[in-house]
Amino acid sequence: MGKVAFVFPGQGSQTVGMGKALADEFQEVKELFEAADAKLGFPLTDLMFNGPDEQLTLTMHAQPAILAASIAALKVFEKEGITADFAAGHSLGEYTALTAAKAMSFEEAVYAVHKRGQFMEQAVPAGEGTMAAVLGMKREELQQVTDEITNAGDVVGLANLNCPGQIVISGTKDGVKKAGEAAKEKGAKRVLPLNVSGPFHSPLMEPASDQLEAVLNEITINNCEIPVIANVDAQPVTQAADIRKKLLQQLYSPVLWEDSVETLINEGVDTFIEIGPGKVLSGLIKKVNRRVKTYAVQDSASIQEAVKALKEVAAQ
Repeated sequence: MGKVAFVFPGQGSQTVGMGKALADEFQEVKELFEAADAKLGFPLTDLMFNGPDEQLTLTMHAQPAILAASIAALKVFEKEGITADFAAGHSLGEYTALTAAKAMSFEEAVYAVHKRGQFMEQAVPAGEGTMAAVLGMKREELQQVTDEITNAGDVVGLANLNCPGQIVISGTKDGVKKAGEAAKEKGAKRVLPLNVSGPFHSPLMEPASDQLEAVLNEITINNCEIPVIANVDAQPVTQAADIRKKLLQQLYSPVLWEDSVETLINEGVDTFIEIGPGKVLSGLIKKVNRRVKTYAVQDSASIQEAVKALKEVAAQ
């Protein structure tokens, strides 16, 4: 068996009810969630378990909720003695990966992403910015399209390079609309508008980075125990000073997810374990490379299933 990477989902993976079964079953998960509620000063876990969905979906709630549900699953999974050589996460998931790598404490990570969510929502007035997924187009071609439209006055750029043929663009409403139309003319298969509250990972998020910097300077960031692949350059990061810098850039830079997966494979990773709600990353990883093994763990049943499969592989 080659090396193992733990990967953590980003925004959009939230579902009402996530984490509840683990909290009912494991005292340490219940305590973890209680610590999150205490740190934030509002009942995040009640939102996670009971909704309503439109409240849970708000960026400032979804981010800490997904991080909490992911770390809860990690806590239970790690009891089985399975460790990772690397960690990575998609956007918000990078904070979860850094928490898993012991670069920040759970409480401070929950606080930081709650604040990050608030700043992201405030950076651009609601309704002025948006995002869309462009399917079936090469990044160089799409980059040309977005550059032309930005230069003509409507800001739009590449936001998430998820896997071959799936790129999310982000910017002003007009910029995204024009880029989507131009992309279709140049051969994109489909353009799907995303249900998001703002133009994340675009230059329009830069105003939020000063506020985020103040929060990241408030919290303790340590060197990582295992390397975390940073979204902004798809390179391993371990040093506290670099982590802080890259988390700020990440706010307004593209998420290089496809490149991050390639980096991990080049480092010898052949087993990816997605920890937290949903299976989005497992699907993207398979589109980058079909040969690697992926497991998605989020509750007791999926954890047991993955552990059994991994132990069988290890025994071969």
